[in-house]
Amino acid sequence: MTLNSDFTRNVIVRPEDNDWVASPVPGVDRMMLDRIGDEVARATTIVRFAPESRFSAHTHDGGEEFIVLDGVFEDEHGAFPEGAYIRNPPTSRHTPGSPPGCVIFVKLWQFQPEDRTHVRIATDKLGGVADGERPGVDISPLFRDAQEDVRIERWSANTTAPVTADGGAEILLLSGSLQLDGETLSPWTWIRRADGNGVTLTAGPDGARLWIKAGHLRDVRAPGA
Repeated sequence: MTLNSDFTRNVIVRPEDNDWVASPVPGVDRMMLDRIGDEVARATTIVRFAPESRFSAHTHDGGEEFIVLDGVFEDEHGAFPEGAYIRNPPTSRHTPGSPPGCVIFVKLWQFQPEDRTHVRIATDKLGGVADGERPGVDISPLFRDAQEDVRIERWSANTTAPVTADGGAEILLLSGSLQLDGETLSPWTWIRRADGNGVTLTAGPDGARLWIKAGHLRDVRAPGA
């Protein structure tokens, strides 16, 4: 299966224009954003766990990165409420589920093969550092290496600012609203920008909170590639 697999193209996926698709696990549905592969895939997905749903134990050969959008995600390593940012690197293993139900934004098979860094951050407890080049924007770093930069940005009400895309960029609107080309974007809208295709956005009257990942789309590899 391929979906939005041409990484030279810009993409916007709005939750109101997408559908939930049942996964092979009862009670777990997926809103697919991009994908190369079938059940083992390089994939970006919003995943919804019904209460008491659970996967069997499995190993993430290509790594797993996610942020909890709603509810509480659980595995052997703890209970992770809304706002938790997790990186489970290649070769890591767990048994994910959610007794109360949850929604997560998850990326699979998008790690460097040698990466073994575990990350678990409660983003709602992070402070921010003002971006000196973009007034009204505060940045909370989540992860950075030679290939990628992952961060939370908080934009004050009515702030207009660019997001650069050197190496490509992804933006997930966590809360608030954004304006792009005269259109209002709602939470959980996902924007992918090709290498060099930066974008200028405007926060709504209540501001905006964004998850941003940049620099990682120069060398896109699928499982087995």
